[in-house]
Amino acid sequence: MAHPVDVHVGKKIRQRRWLIGMTQQQLAGKVGIKFQQIQKYETGANRVSASRLWDIAEALDTPVSAFFEGIEEAENAKAAHGQDNVPADILADKEALDLVRSYYAIPENQRRRLFDLARVLSDVA
Repeated sequence: MAHPVDVHVGKKIRQRRWLIGMTQQQLAGKVGIKFQQIQKYETGANRVSASRLWDIAEALDTPVSAFFEGIEEAENAKAAHGQDNVPADILADKEALDLVRSYYAIPENQRRRLFDLARVLSDVA
């Protein structure tokens, strides 16, 4: 069974990769490994060594510490909910990341109008 820290780090790798629009194949190429290994890291099935995490952080243009951010909150959320599948961070969800990426691709004036519309709709709900 995967260690919770390995799972958290894997989720953070996937989250950062999605956020910048990089594929597993592209990340694997930059790090010099096969994409299947990236899959295993992202699911927590395989533990990422310190040197490999360093290489991944450089490839994703982020500090190594970013992969450990929110780990305590994630553990506390699991304990509070008693569930392993409750995301401690909404950006851990691929759909949410895709939405954020799409949102920022919209020109600013239209984005503001969309934001206002979403706020109105959420007030109604």
